[in-house]
Amino acid sequence: MKVILLGPPGAGKGTQAQFITERYAIPQISTGDMLRAAIKAETPLGLEVKDVMASGGLVSDELIIALVRERVEQSDCQNGFLFDGFPRTIPQATAIVDAGILIDAVVEIAVVDEEIVARLSGRRVHEDSGRIYHIDHNPPNNVGLDDETGEPLIQRPDDSEETVRNRLDVYHKQTKPLVNFYTELATSGNPAPTFSSVSGLGLLSDVQERLVEALNK
Repeated sequence: MKVILLGPPGAGKGTQAQFITERYAIPQISTGDMLRAAIKAETPLGLEVKDVMASGGLVSDELIIALVRERVEQSDCQNGFLFDGFPRTIPQATAIVDAGILIDAVVEIAVVDEEIVARLSGRRVHEDSGRIYHIDHNPPNNVGLDDETGEPLIQRPDDSEETVRNRLDVYHKQTKPLVNFYTELATSGNPAPTFSSVSGLGLLSDVQERLVEALNK
């Protein structure tokens, strides 16, 4: 099973990616991990990436696609793989097709913006322990205080409403167009992955059931 998982920040992609990789016995491939592994292994591509990053440049789509091709040919990808955070843009998605990297299924976890804002901006954290609360769904016993230590909870900068809305804006501009790209590709009549959009709302088990149904189309 070769899968691309799409969805806005806060939709639960990380949790569902772990579920999919365990269920189908496939690795989760992120571009960040892939870049670090290539640099560490000092492969020819890894050395090229190292030079680019050392000069402060951005790693080109061409180089990332070359790394992806190299990665998906490794033995642990025999049963497939799940792309994590890739592709992010139409040029990257087009490059995957042009490179002949076959994908079985593209699934979008769909959650409306206001739900995402409520999910993320409601999080509170105990800084020293990393314990996470939510003002609505998992509140502390005493407002604003950690249950175990009584110390104040904080809202991480990444969870502020302004930051969350900015991240959603970037997603809608850069990554949301991939939904249209893969929808059109799936109906083009050419070899293409199936495309499904599943609701990310409700119980975790319900979302997982929808994902399995979408992947088994």
